[in-house]
This record gives sequence, C-alpha cells and structure tokens, in this order.
Amino acid sequence: MAAECVLGTTGVRNVLVMDGDETWRRLGAYSYLSVPERLEYVAIMRVFCGTLLADLAVPDVLAKLDGVDADTLTGRLEQLVKWGNLLRSSHTVKASSITEYQRSRSRYQLSKPGERIQRDVDGVLASADAAREVSSELLALVERGLRDLDERVGRPDVEPRELLERVSTLFVQFTEFADSVRDFYAYLGQVLARYDLDGAEYQGFKELLLDYVEAITDEVTFRAPRIAALLDGLWPRLPGMLERLDAHARGLSALDARVQRSRGRELADWEGLRGWFADVDGQGSQVDQLRDAALRAMRSLLANAKRMLRSASGEMSRRKDLLRLAKWFEEAAPEDAHDIAVAAFGLYGARHLGVAPGEDVVPASTSWWTGPVVEVPVSLRERGSRAQRGRAAAVEDHSAQKRRLREAARERAAARRAAAADELRSVSGRFADVPLTSAGLGLLLELLATAMGNARPRRDGGGFDLEGARSEDAELGVRLTVRYRAGARTTLRSADGDLLLDDLELDVAGASAPVEVGA
Repeated sequence: MAAECVLGTTGVRNVLVMDGDETWRRLGAYSYLSVPERLEYVAIMRVFCGTLLADLAVPDVLAKLDGVDADTLTGRLEQLVKWGNLLRSSHTVKASSITEYQRSRSRYQLSKPGERIQRDVDGVLASADAAREVSSELLALVERGLRDLDERVGRPDVEPRELLERVSTLFVQFTEFADSVRDFYAYLGQVLARYDLDGAEYQGFKELLLDYVEAITDEVTFRAPRIAALLDGLWPRLPGMLERLDAHARGLSALDARVQRSRGRELADWEGLRGWFADVDGQGSQVDQLRDAALRAMRSLLANAKRMLRSASGEMSRRKDLLRLAKWFEEAAPEDAHDIAVAAFGLYGARHLGVAPGEDVVPASTSWWTGPVVEVPVSLRERGSRAQRGRAAAVEDHSAQKRRLREAARERAAARRAAAADELRSVSGRFADVPLTSAGLGLLLELLATAMGNARPRRDGGGFDLEGARSEDAELGVRLTVRYRAGARTTLRSADGDLLLDDLELDVAGASAPVEVGA
C-alpha cells in the first residue's frame, strides 16, 4: 500500500510517494507526546538533544534526571526505541563490573526524526503563545540579492562559489521572512478568535492592526512587484545557473540515499519563491493572501468593537469569570465546592422527598456529569452574543406559485362558462319558468350584446334590422339568435334579478344544431 503526501507551497506541488508501513512508522515517533507519561519522555529526549553524536546509557541519562529510577528509565528508553525516536548504539561497552556491564550494555543515540520532532516541541513550548515580529526588512535584502544575482548570473568571470553564497543567503532571508509572517498571522488569528477582550486588550490589538499589520502589508505590496519582475527576468537563466552550481558543489548528492538539498539548489525552491510574490497558477499569490488576512483581521476587530458596545446591555462574554470560577472549583475541597456552587448559582441541595419525576424532569439525584446536555445556541456559546448573525434571507420567488394560481383561475372560469353554456341549452323555451344562475345570465348577456352589435342597419335609414342578428361561441358550443316581434316580451329570471326584453325573441341552440326558443 502506498501513501501520497502532497507538500503544498504556492506555485509548487511536490508529491512524495512512500510505503504505507514507512509512513506509519514515522508518524509513530510522535507517540511519546500523547501518552500520560509525556513529561518524562520529553525530559529524556531533551537530554539526548543536548548532545551531538553521543550515545548514552541508562546511568548517563539517570544522572541528568530527577525523580526517575533506573528500571523505569530503562522501560522508557526501550519504548522510545520502538517508536523510532532513539536508536541502539553499536559502540563497545567498557565496564569494571558485571553490574556496571548490565546497566551499560544498552546504549542509545538520537535518531533524525526524534531530534527533529523534539526540536519542534521545544519551539512550540517556548513560544507558542508569543507574538513573533515579522522581519519585513528582509524583503529589501531579498530584492537586493535578486538584483545582484541577476547581474552576476550571466557573467562567465563570476565564480560558482560566489553565486552559491548569494543563492544560499537569498533563501535564508526569504525563509526567515516567510516563517515570521506565518507565525505572526497564526498568533493574530488566535487572538482575534477570542470574544472576551477587555478595553485595554482591545486598545492594544487595535493599534497592532492599524499600525503594524498595515505597515507589513504596505511593505509587501511595495516590494512584491519588484521581486516578481526580477524573478521573471532571471527565470530563463535559472536552469543553466543550477547546473553550474551542481557541477561546482555536488554536496551529498553522490550518496546512494535520498538527500534533502539546501534551499535554492532545486528548481522547485525557485518556483515556491516565485509563487509567493506572483500568481503563477491562477490560485493567487501569498501577497494576495496577506491582503485578505489583513481584511479579515479588521472585520474581527470590528466584531469585537460591536460586542463591547453591547456589553452595556448585559450581553458581554463572561469567559474570564467562568474560567476563574472553574479554577476555584478545581482547587476547592468537596465541602467548599458546595458552598461555591450555592454562592455562584444559588443551587441549594434538594429538600423534597417522595416526588415522582415527570417524563421530562431530571431527578435531583442525577449527576450533572451524566445528566442530559442543555442545548446552548452557537452565537451565545462561541461569541457570547444573543444577536442574530448572517445575511438577511433572500426574498422568496413566488412566480411559480402565481402561475399555478392563474392557471387554476383560468380553469375554474372555463368550467363555469362551460356549465353556463350547458345551462342555457337545457333551459331552452323555459326562460320565464326556470331561474338562471349568475354565470348563465352573464353568458347570455354577453351573447346578446354581441348579437345586437352584429345587427345590420336598414336600407331606409330607420334604425337596425334585427332579423337574423346572431352570435356564437364555438368553444362552448352555444349560439344565440335575436328576432324582432312587435308586442313580444321575454323575461329572464336569475338570482341577481329579472330582465325584461320588449319586442325581442331569443333563440338559443347548440353551435351545430340550433334550437328555437320562444319568449
């Protein structure tokens, strides 16, 4: 089984494929940091890290430690060997007695993973919470070094050793600057994530952001285009320069083993340097990330300012008070802890007896440790604020619902008109006896208005000739014919009232087979 580890730097993608068992073995070297006896293991590793190429036996390590017996120390050393932090030494043991030989026959020396892990551990323990200053002045030295290298790389009279010195100096300066930037912004993010800053702390971090972060961003923004331009001009000549440096100083490359070369000796190192100052892969440069990080820091500062303004309404974070109260509980005796709980929360001991708990009621005898968890809103738990956060919800689009309603209305209207047409055909010849519905009367009036509008004017100019005036709705299958007859009276009865038509007769029929209806 193979494991693929991607080591990411901007513009560089190095893929290291190693066997899965080898990966597991290397990660096992971190095990001593997570066991209960980790403080003892760290003390032992510090003894070995204080020497170079020295193998130590149990008595040698025991002399530099306090509170550890020889048998326990032997077990700790053997365990470190299993994890890969220590190696057994093959040096000859000289002893003056059998007892000394038994104690000194096993000698140990530091492995490379063990030394590197312990060095990182000491660095984290020494300055994990400290704010590291950004060495922004190194950017000017990086720019100067690139300009000097650009002038010398094409000259045949320049010694390769001279080029090598400048390349090594350039990458040492750049590495120191990049590491300081990462450490500073990691510390800044850790601080800005807190929601319990008081007035003095907020004032200090406000000045830090407004002055220090702005100065860093301005310096990087000013130097980055110049450094990117120098790298673009130097880029076509880099392969030849690297070949010249390899021919001059091969270093450990002649060994039949994997070698980690000095920074600047591989083209990948230069790709990482170029990707820090310019966008070479379409994913943005580290300079762009610095600007975004400064913007996010300002937003976090404003969020803290809003929280402090809300503190007058009792919504400020009580994190410090709760931590101090937790410390009191941890250091108090059991009887004192009860008094502290009463004073802090007003939680007196239960005094009721014989009351059966309800379905959702937790008995007084239930421990808080094993009792049900109370759900606390995220905003109150993480930010100490009850205010709603996030953007306002977008206006809901009701266009589809409106279309459905319009279609339903059209269908209902069509159904009513069809029912009205059926009604008109069914009451043919009985208008005076059968009342019409509102829909039926409305349809009849529509047909009547259309028929009257279709009447032809008389030739003698005396009004309109109603003989044969008709109208038709082919979709509903109904036709109305209007005839004039002197003295006739047609009565239309409906729920809305009666309509009298003098001197008119109405004929209602189907569109295909007309039926004559008398008044």
